[in-house]
Amino acid sequence: MKAILLAATMLVGAAPACGQTTPASASVASAERPVSAPTPAPAVTPAPIPPRSYQRPKPPTPAMLRVRAANRDATYEPQARGFVNAVQVYPFSPGTLYRLYAAPERVSDIALQPGEAIVSVAAGDTARWTVGDTTSGSGEAKRVHILVKPFAAGLSTNLVITTTRRAYHLQLESTSATAMTALSWTYPQDELIAIRRAAEAERAAAPVASGLAADQLNFGYSITGDTPGWRPLRAFDDGRQTYIEFPADIAIGEAPPLFLLASDGDAMLVNYRMSGRFYVIDRLFSVAELRFGEKKQAIVRITRGPSERHARKGRAS
Repeated sequence: MKAILLAATMLVGAAPACGQTTPASASVASAERPVSAPTPAPAVTPAPIPPRSYQRPKPPTPAMLRVRAANRDATYEPQARGFVNAVQVYPFSPGTLYRLYAAPERVSDIALQPGEAIVSVAAGDTARWTVGDTTSGSGEAKRVHILVKPFAAGLSTNLVITTTRRAYHLQLESTSATAMTALSWTYPQDELIAIRRAAEAERAAAPVASGLAADQLNFGYSITGDTPGWRPLRAFDDGRQTYIEFPADIAIGEAPPLFLLASDGDAMLVNYRMSGRFYVIDRLFSVAELRFGEKKQAIVRITRGPSERHARKGRAS
């Protein structure tokens, strides 16, 4: 009987008090109770961004179109007939744009005229193009070479080379594999000047007129007045035409006009032609003047005196 009472007492002590919840039942209760969602933070509405108006590129102005057309028309492209082996030879003309095609890992050579010295070299894009210079030969045959190389394909820039003789303008284009080995120029104007100088030297060395003998010429002329650089060296005639000889540099300076003086002192402009460094007048005259200048004229008088030819004949007789 005591054992039954003790067991009952233990059961009563282990039972929870009325109204109390065991931990397990509390967990179940909390799991069954609905959990309220957290209150979201108020949304921050960003300030409205004003719509950006789409700006179309401005069309080129008439002046810009003229510049583009001028550059396009002035560009000289490589010509098949212009290649000497692998060197493209362009005819030089001031203001022309010469095309040079280059490629990465390739060096293109721009060869200048022998004897020509560089003043400056300027490229539009020096970050993606390498530009250097070197020389070949020596003395009068010494030649300057400009070397260019792009870092990548698809690049375009310009190159301006100024020298002691002229200015070169080049358009550089880089491709993936096509590169011009070298380019140089011919100089038609220089060749023409050389031909003219040779012809002038030949005319100056040749007789003024053919078929003249020294004993038929009259050198009895006196030259007086101012002493400009163009002052004649002498004058003579052959009995039909009068010749006035000037210094050799008269061909590169301005020639003074010739006036004949009448007996009353009036001056009359006379026709003459220039042959080398001589004036040739198709008549004889007594007094003539060469006049040059405006505010302060230089005047040189040429006076025909007694014929030295006749005087020599008189002495011989």
